Amino acid sequence: MKEEMINKVQAIVKESISLKRTFFEEHAELLCDVARIIAEAFDEGKRLFLCGNGGSASDASHIAAEFINRFQRERPALPAIALNTDMAVITSISNDSDYSEVFARQLKALASEGDILIAISTSGTSRNILKALDVGKKKKMVRIAFTGQKGQKMAQKADYVFKVPSENTPRIQEVHAMLGHMLCELVEEYLFELPRREGA
Repeated sequence: MKEEMINKVQAIVKESISLKRTFFEEHAELLCDVARIIAEAFDEGKRLFLCGNGGSASDASHIAAEFINRFQRERPALPAIALNTDMAVITSISNDSDYSEVFARQLKALASEGDILIAISTSGTSRNILKALDVGKKKKMVRIAFTGQKGQKMAQKADYVFKVPSENTPRIQEVHAMLGHMLCELVEEYLFELPRREGA
């Protein structure tokens, strides 16, 4: 039994590594482009909004925390807001209207033209995520989608799409987590490291 479990662990790790390698080989250029877009938005005083459900909500909160506090370096705080964190807001919208409105209504109140929206859904079919992307379009936000193989509905509503080529939710989430970390690191590089080198 123990050997069987060890083999299972090794198979999961192998699958995860293979998927990450494939994904980042295919999306490296897009990742750099999107990181620059986010960095430029921060530099212009714009804000980053993030949203997701379940594990994707945790990813949204995690990325927001890395930007607001710090990632790899000491630097000024960057304005990032995870829309899935205020339970009073979420429950009141869900109770008075519908759960599908929990992110859209917040964006209607808080977002401005030129702000960034990162919408995260492994399935790509979550109604509240799709509605958030619709509001993002109306608000003239830059819309970025993190999704999985079947996330075509999200892809059609986003300006930039990171679609993980898998239908396995845990493996997709593992790629999304690494993607979030890479965005944070590259944004810090664009905003704080490259100017320092150029001024040296």
